Amino acid sequence: MQAVAADIGGTHARFAIATRGDDGRISLAHEAKLKVAEFASLQTAWQAYAAGLGAPMPKLAGIAVAAPVEGELLKLTNNPWVIRPALIGERLGVDRVALINDFAAVAHAIVAVGPEDFSHVAGPEAPVQQARTISVVGAGTGLGVALLVRDGSSTRIVPTEGGHMDFAPLDSLEDMILQNLRANFRRVSVERIVAGPGLANIYAALAAIEGRAVTPGEDAALWASAISAPDSLEQAALDRWCLSFGSVCGDLVLAQGGEALVLAGGIVPRISHILGGSGFHGRFVAKGRFEARMANIPVWRITHPEPGLLGAAAAAFQEADL
Repeated sequence: MQAVAADIGGTHARFAIATRGDDGRISLAHEAKLKVAEFASLQTAWQAYAAGLGAPMPKLAGIAVAAPVEGELLKLTNNPWVIRPALIGERLGVDRVALINDFAAVAHAIVAVGPEDFSHVAGPEAPVQQARTISVVGAGTGLGVALLVRDGSSTRIVPTEGGHMDFAPLDSLEDMILQNLRANFRRVSVERIVAGPGLANIYAALAAIEGRAVTPGEDAALWASAISAPDSLEQAALDRWCLSFGSVCGDLVLAQGGEALVLAGGIVPRISHILGGSGFHGRFVAKGRFEARMANIPVWRITHPEPGLLGAAAAAFQEADL
């Protein structure tokens, strides 16, 4: 069985043709990554992918979107496209479609992959498959959050908008960062700090605190420089990003009752070599009377190269079996 898999984020729209084998394993082929800014809608990006494929598209689709999947009109959080679920079949030429939140897709991928597709980040090395509740958090253009709950042989996936919780500063420097960001944002959510653009927000705030003049640049360039270059202010911003990411992940695990944390998103693979040795885990664990509980939470990252596409495909095949 085959399906078109699509993962629509704030910056890129990814597509692939997914095949489910007799053993239930899902493979992806003909993968493509298109820039959202170069297309007017999901339909035109879909048509561009289909034109490049050179073969008929499957009539089954799984589409993951960075937005709450509810109502008659979907407005993506960090993407100008709008999607009308009732018209997807007609406009994309598919007979059945599974439309899911992008981090619900990552949770589906966690179920679909094997132990070889996880890398240990911090905490005990208890296998992810042993956890009954798994918090899923990922930083990219935005901050995605989902919850996976296992109850015997059944699995429930709950998409959330946890990335839009209020940012809670934990020291005097973070108090000043928050005060600085309030000049630009009426409400400072955790996504303003620990998503991809958050590094630039922290960097600009630190520069303002020190009275430095900085020239805004591309987020990708700042990340590359902060990871590899000796600029002290960029490194300070990255250190603060890792600290805040640990705090936010710990809060989410506590709120969700997670027994494990799986990290995803485009940022984590880029900093995987420094995240475990940064202040991330110290902040993750530092939850007062629940510190001992948090110290027993394993933290992993999913290493499959396209968990969003894989999860969208898994949701599509599940839809086809209903």
